[in-house]
Amino acid sequence: MQRQQHPLKQSFFSRPATIVAPALIGCSLFRKFDDGTILRGTIVETEAYLQDDPACHAYRGITKRNQVMFGAAGFAYVYFIYGMYFCFNVVTGKEDEGEAVLIRALDFSDEGYDVKVANGPGKLCNFLQIDKMMNGISLFSDTSSIALTEGVARMRSLEIESSPRIGIRLGKEHAWRWFLRSSRAVSATKRTC
Repeated sequence: MQRQQHPLKQSFFSRPATIVAPALIGCSLFRKFDDGTILRGTIVETEAYLQDDPACHAYRGITKRNQVMFGAAGFAYVYFIYGMYFCFNVVTGKEDEGEAVLIRALDFSDEGYDVKVANGPGKLCNFLQIDKMMNGISLFSDTSSIALTEGVARMRSLEIESSPRIGIRLGKEHAWRWFLRSSRAVSATKRTC
């Protein structure tokens, strides 16, 4: 399968995470593997993290782990959690701001895969073989192994819901999780936390 669209422009990502996160619902994520195989999944769930948010990795300032978050928008921020899972994020906003959007779930059913193959941040990284080596790669380059595009069909705003984020202890008051209401690939059936 070949890419049918060009990646989103860097300017798409150069906005606050709370704007980019819902805008990514319905967009496509392309993953090109070393053997030339390309998979396309539809983004069906995201979460926003801003620097002044205590749940954000950038909250306490720049570190070796989170330094990508403080760079230019449109690059991957990949980190390891619980000693077993990688999580894939898109850096957003302005340089030195430290914010990102977590991609929580993708739908690969159009590619013939089970709807639950990437219905969680750890599962999608495992399925797409995303690891720490991809931390800091461009998501808007035609030559990148991961790219985000406008998608086959953009979602209408009525199809997108928001709720508090999942699996955090701090910042629970923010409804900064967006998901496609009708998708069975959403990571949690709970609509609120």
